[in-house]
Amino acid sequence: MNLYEHTIIARQDISPSQIKQIQEKYSKIVEKLDGNIVKLENWGLMNLSYLIKKNKKGNYIHFKIKGSGQIISELEKNEKIDKNLLRYLTVKVKKFDLQTDYFKKSEEKEVIKK
Repeated sequence: MNLYEHTIIARQDISPSQIKQIQEKYSKIVEKLDGNIVKLENWGLMNLSYLIKKNKKGNYIHFKIKGSGQIISELEKNEKIDKNLLRYLTVKVKKFDLQTDYFKKSEEKEVIKK
């Protein structure tokens, strides 16, 4: 089993229910191919470095996936034709960092430290 971190950037003007549908759609693809989603994070709406298809912002969704390379090729095949997505990126990793929440609000981090 390989370990992958997979990030999707969806359009800025989609609704929260559509984001939920995107999460469910790609989660089902992973599970159908005997993969395992270790962690699913919704990083929310963030600024993009440059315009992508006339969008200044994007909704980021991050998956930590345990499975075969076939899962990734199937995910990317479906993401190429999805009109709600701007970009996607998959990185193969040696181990997952499950403790750190990189995009948590600063107030929430202070409460956790105390």
